[in-house]
Amino acid sequence: MSKERVKELLGQLREELRKTDVDEELDRMIGELDDEVQGVVDTDADVNDLVDRAKGLEADFASRHPAVERFMREVIDTLVRMGI
Repeated sequence: MSKERVKELLGQLREELRKTDVDEELDRMIGELDDEVQGVVDTDADVNDLVDRAKGLEADFASRHPAVERFMREVIDTLVRMGI
């Protein structure tokens, strides 16, 4: 998977979040994760810690925002492939 695909998925995730009512804490965590993902994509850094954080957010999305969770899963899958 390419870095461009990760950036595309992040854009789709942000778009879905704009349509969804997320609480302030989750919004902050997503912003931090987005920054970290951009850093990994831009520098080819290790993705293992980032994937773990993303999985935690995905679990939160699955229960509270299922439509957004799908994009989060794609981001995680793409990051995992990049880390291999």
